[in-house]
Amino acid sequence: MTDCMLPGRRHVCATIAWTSCVPAAVLAGESEPAPRLWPAGRETPALSLVTWQGPAWSLADVRGKVVLLNFWASWCEPCRAEMPSLELLEQRHERDGLMVAAINFRETDAAIRGFLERLPTSLTVLRDADGAAARAFGARILPTTVVVGRDGHARFSIIGEVDWMGASARSWLASSLSAPAR
Repeated sequence: MTDCMLPGRRHVCATIAWTSCVPAAVLAGESEPAPRLWPAGRETPALSLVTWQGPAWSLADVRGKVVLLNFWASWCEPCRAEMPSLELLEQRHERDGLMVAAINFRETDAAIRGFLERLPTSLTVLRDADGAAARAFGARILPTTVVVGRDGHARFSIIGEVDWMGASARSWLASSLSAPAR
């Protein structure tokens, strides 16, 4: 677990270079993180959260769509940097049944509101107020994105900032977007 993820360590993270929040592979000069297959036999956790403005949202309610669960925080520079490409990805593939759920890790409504005032988004923004959803999906480093197929089962996760409009991301998502719901 990095300093950026420890409860109560937010101020420490703000003073540390963003490099402490990204995987070593990215620091070693690799251009992009690589997808990690969801462990065989591991169930996809149930997910029910509230949007930052209150209404309930459930992963089960969007079954039939490909869902990217993106775990982020406003103090995480790589999270802020990838947010616009996530929004463009959703806009480009909405007709294909893609949805992005931006799950904020343990921040207040005021922090989320401040972030959205600086960087407005049309993405569904959810609150993981106690960090339980991040723990359930194994998101220990921010940003982490988990791709859930149309059948509601997690396919893979990616740790670190991604250019979601790039060729790599397109190839990672192609089979999920072309697969019918089971």
